[in-house]
Amino acid sequence: MTPRSGRSKRQERPGPRPRRLAALPLAVLVVGLTACSGTGPQSSLEPQGPISRDIDGLWEFVLAAAVVVFVLVMTVYVISLIRFRERKNDTRRPRQVHGNTKLEIMWTIAPAVLLVVLTVPTLRGLFDIRTVPTGDDVLQVKVTGHQWWWEFEYPDLGAADGRTLITASELHIPAGRPVNLTMTSADVIHSFWVPPLNGKRDIVPGRLSNLTLIADADQATVDNGFGEGVILGQCAEFCGLAHADMRLRVFVHDEAGFQVWAEDQLAPAVVPTAEPSAAGFATFTQVCTACHQATVEQPDGTVETVGLEHFIESRGTRFRSSYAPNLTHFGSRTTLGGASLANVADHLRQWLANPSALKPMDPDRNDLANARILGMPNFGLSDEEIEGLVAMLEGWK
Repeated sequence: MTPRSGRSKRQERPGPRPRRLAALPLAVLVVGLTACSGTGPQSSLEPQGPISRDIDGLWEFVLAAAVVVFVLVMTVYVISLIRFRERKNDTRRPRQVHGNTKLEIMWTIAPAVLLVVLTVPTLRGLFDIRTVPTGDDVLQVKVTGHQWWWEFEYPDLGAADGRTLITASELHIPAGRPVNLTMTSADVIHSFWVPPLNGKRDIVPGRLSNLTLIADADQATVDNGFGEGVILGQCAEFCGLAHADMRLRVFVHDEAGFQVWAEDQLAPAVVPTAEPSAAGFATFTQVCTACHQATVEQPDGTVETVGLEHFIESRGTRFRSSYAPNLTHFGSRTTLGGASLANVADHLRQWLANPSALKPMDPDRNDLANARILGMPNFGLSDEEIEGLVAMLEGWK
């Protein structure tokens, strides 16, 4: 039989296409860039408390073990490629090994030992993180996740009339003290996450979750780019339209500063008597109190809480809540809209005019009767009503 061609099969194979070769460096560059992220304001690799530091230490330990295993495996792999590569005019075949008891025992025992070495500190760390702190120095905070904002109640910080301190989206804690968060959800599953202080913890409707936060003693004076003592966090479980805008800020104070903040927050907001704030309060009571609450002091000195109060029961624990953020000291907050916008008059003005234009929400599906709130509606407020509300709310420091 006459051969079809004088070329061997190896010679007939087409070589790599130039386009594919040109795309190879680009692919390597893209893969490399995926690992080139900065530390950022929500980095777990920049711990600012003892718990997050333990998590970071465990991560570094596991990474070191993984690097050692990777180097060993790749070294054997590369040596094998070089030593047993095909050579020109070399018809020898490597010795074929069909089972080696010693090797099989070795590569079974070695991974098992490695897993034990990794498991012990991992389980110890998990138990430490899950332990609920006790003692007189522990600050108790009840956390309720809403679509799409956070509600914080301090049950141990109360006024003489029985009111407890309630705020929204901005959690204030004392430096160096353990803070026990008892958490639940008013609607769907959320996940509370402040990376520099601790890991994530899911929040499930009808159930309770606990998380401990401890900030380093010096964090009250550290500026992370958002002001002294400010640490960023957010919801880490997809929970609907505005999940990305369900953020939070943790404010770390020294002990004296925290006590001052708590006393200021427990004081009622003063009902304004001067215009346009007085007109704003009238609009507030007619429109906003369907969902919001505020504790106010009337001109005659009487203190009352205006707005609809709502309670959530989870596993025998009662959470005092409302359908929308408590606005008693709205003007003292640095953010609005679930900590997604800076609390400045212009943002508040735009928010009151059309909330969903600044944050994706679905207020048309709100159902107060079944405690289902999916955002603030556009109430069609006039410019005068908006200006009155802005003046009143920004004045409630």
